[in-house]
Amino acid sequence: MQTGQLVGSGRSAEVFALDEGCVVRRYRRGGDTETEAAVMAHLSTNGFPVPVVRRPVPSPSELVMQRLSGVTMLQAWMDGAITEEDAAAVLARLLHQLHAVPARLSVRPGDRILHLDLHPENVVLTPQGPVVIDWTTTAEGPPGLDWAMSALILAQVAVDPSIPVASGARSMLTVLMGNLDYAGELGDVPTEHLVQAKARRAADPHLSAQELGLLDQAADLVRDLARS
Repeated sequence: MQTGQLVGSGRSAEVFALDEGCVVRRYRRGGDTETEAAVMAHLSTNGFPVPVVRRPVPSPSELVMQRLSGVTMLQAWMDGAITEEDAAAVLARLLHQLHAVPARLSVRPGDRILHLDLHPENVVLTPQGPVVIDWTTTAEGPPGLDWAMSALILAQVAVDPSIPVASGARSMLTVLMGNLDYAGELGDVPTEHLVQAKARRAADPHLSAQELGLLDQAADLVRDLARS
């Protein structure tokens, strides 16, 4: 598919403009976007804020969707347009809202759609409100695992002394953790879900050696905050 300007780039995919209303997300190493598209359609039908998927999909490794107006929450935070506390509150609200949507496939009680990579860079602040992007890692399971993943990702930034925003990430993480026991969604984060989240992060081929080396320290920080 012929594409225009590069408008976004992540660890596994790039996003190109098609026109004023659409973009195409393309995996660099191929991959199938069918599940991602189906999950996004299900969430949109249930009122959760995701980009609208456009049909038909041009190829298995491409996903055509609505072009969003706005900046990522990470960019807004770094620009001083949103505080750590407000950013964490938005993340918490999105996680609660996501886990209120019925699972698409699973029939196990309590299973919900999980994002498994929900952090400030995957939230776009549009004039209509925050929209969650990048559903590459989506799965279904216990909400506590999703909370543990978001917390662990923030914790990896918080414990990295080489990152200028480390202290801000710790503040954001602390506020996020303060929302975890809402409606019992904390589950067993200090043990089972945190162990699973750590294993998923350790198996992520896109993490650097430095990020992998901080996993133990990050998990300890999440565990300590959960206990407090």
